[in-house]
Amino acid sequence: MSDSLTSKQKAAQVIIALGADIASSIYKHLQEEEIEKLTYEITRQESVRPEFSDQAMDEFYGLCVAQKVYLEGGLAYARNVLEKAFGIQQGTVLLERVTKTLRTKAFEFIRKADYKNLMNMIVNEHPQTIALILSYARADQASSIIAELPKNIRVDVVERIARMDRTSPEVIKQVEAILERKFESVISVDLLEVGGINYIAEIMNNIDRGTEKFIFDELSRNDPKLSEEIRKRMFVFEDIIILDPLAIQRFLREVDTKEMSVALKGANKDVANVIFENMSQRMGETVRSEMDYLHNVRVRDVEEAQQKIVAIIRRLEEEGEIIIAKGGKDDIIV
Repeated sequence: MSDSLTSKQKAAQVIIALGADIASSIYKHLQEEEIEKLTYEITRQESVRPEFSDQAMDEFYGLCVAQKVYLEGGLAYARNVLEKAFGIQQGTVLLERVTKTLRTKAFEFIRKADYKNLMNMIVNEHPQTIALILSYARADQASSIIAELPKNIRVDVVERIARMDRTSPEVIKQVEAILERKFESVISVDLLEVGGINYIAEIMNNIDRGTEKFIFDELSRNDPKLSEEIRKRMFVFEDIIILDPLAIQRFLREVDTKEMSVALKGANKDVANVIFENMSQRMGETVRSEMDYLHNVRVRDVEEAQQKIVAIIRRLEEEGEIIIAKGGKDDIIV
């Protein structure tokens, strides 16, 4: 077993630890696809060191506590309880994960829609309505839609998502009524945290560099402070230098050497040095050799290669295999 468990392995460990009776009752609440993935992962479990199994259970317990106090007392109450129980850093992480999970349950039917269909449905709505809907969409859906929105409302929508905090059930029901003609599912929700700077940063991380530049140029003129706040929460290729060495070594296993060669052609020396320091000798020699043969590389190709690598890093973060600092180097939890 490696030095850490993936999110699927953690889920399998929790189910195993709870026992057959409780596990069977949990299965009743899962979808067929979830049952299939979870069962497959359980059958693949071999010997797991006790400390890893204990860590998985501790994490599960923390998330259960976080969800309970959040639903019962709201955001401020939950933050206070979790910080006292788990410390400021771990409490913040737990609360962020829970609020993100609860947000994705609302408008779940939107998250399953093709982004083009969703785009056609909302493009003529008011920017505030578009912002609310995109706050419940997947980040990749939202980034694709924002990139295709008319330029005269694109920045307005981004600003509204960034400034969004929590939305009442009444407002959500009004928006659902607008979508009701296209989708049959109508979901009632409690007061949930939606949108916000962290979420728009996630969207911007998924958007193409050209659209990103346009939005930030406009946003910097309209609201420099907000623009800077969003930038601080974004993870870009240059931020690889703030990753833990183990995290860098982990994502390097997923990167094609040709892709890395192109990406490093336009990288600054600090980033290149950190990446080469964490490569195996063989991979380093291969990448350097391929870089020597690269000539007249287009800036667009470099940006695309870097963005693909960033996408791998963010996927690994979502799967719980690495941790990305949020808003600064000191926020990494190990």
